[in-house]
Amino acid sequence: MERRTFLKRTATTGIALSMPVFPSFLTAGSDNRFGVAEAGYYMRWYRDLPSTAFPPFESALEMMDHCHALGFGGVQVNVRGWDREMVREVRNRQESLGMFVEGQIRLPRDDADADRFEKEIRAGKDAGVRIFRTVCLSGRRYENFSDLESFEKFRRESREAIRRAEPIAAKHRVKLAVENHKDWRAGEMLNLLSEFDSEWIGVTLDTGNNIALLERPMEVVDALAPYTFSVHLKDMGVEEYPDGFLLSEVPLGEGYLDLQGMINRIRKENPSVRFNLEMITRDPLEVPCLTPGYWATFDQIGPAELAEFLHHIREHDTGQPLPRVSGFSDDVQLALEVANNRESLVKARELYGFS
Repeated sequence: MERRTFLKRTATTGIALSMPVFPSFLTAGSDNRFGVAEAGYYMRWYRDLPSTAFPPFESALEMMDHCHALGFGGVQVNVRGWDREMVREVRNRQESLGMFVEGQIRLPRDDADADRFEKEIRAGKDAGVRIFRTVCLSGRRYENFSDLESFEKFRRESREAIRRAEPIAAKHRVKLAVENHKDWRAGEMLNLLSEFDSEWIGVTLDTGNNIALLERPMEVVDALAPYTFSVHLKDMGVEEYPDGFLLSEVPLGEGYLDLQGMINRIRKENPSVRFNLEMITRDPLEVPCLTPGYWATFDQIGPAELAEFLHHIREHDTGQPLPRVSGFSDDVQLALEVANNRESLVKARELYGFS
């Protein structure tokens, strides 16, 4: 990112903090509050960067307080390790702040791990959580697997993990929302969901992830919206490079996604669905779809589909470099993370009617 762009963005953040809430035009029955996913504060949670101005988050309570001060109406945060005191404090804090809390949880990978999973579900529910976001894969399909056999093993293990989790979610009457996390193409995810046909198993619909799997964003939304419990709303920019294309989250309204169309489509299927910003501040991701290794786990994408998708990328490459954060000091990167989240919140109010 150019320094003048960063300075402009951080300078306007202070002004944005005092901006009034924009009028809502969302439909009756919808939750007008706009939340933020834990990954939007990746640096504060996971990079352990020393900073006085932006210290690492130590608990969900610290994230809730910070996000409430910025103006967010909810958070999606990990429920791992919550004891009875944390449960009580999270419940009281969300009630006093008027925020919603969605959970993040790891699927049970074997029968012994099911006890841990149920304990975390119970803790989250006691704290007021009714939707738990989860993933089958923590990485990226084209980086984690070097052959189709390994991916098929992952597919089987994912089915079994959800099969262990479903009775627990049903028992406690909470929703388990599996994210399209650069692992499943939309059709594969629909096949996975169809194996369970459970009111307790659905989707955390990420509006940008499947670009990395060569799928048009709106087509993914159309496919998964009927099964969506929660949303990671993000805008995306793309940039060609020799091995394929680069992919980057950008503040809402600055990318090429039809966010209003996506919001309308999702709300048509589930008027009460909650939307969480997931604006990850980082260097662009490489999607090396012109290298042999990328194709190790794909057996149903033909050359015509690849050519058509690369044309789609070229159409939306503005010719301007995507934002990058490497090279900045830790404090500058941390400040930019806050600025990107706050700028996206302002755009969510101004352009899309959230409060």
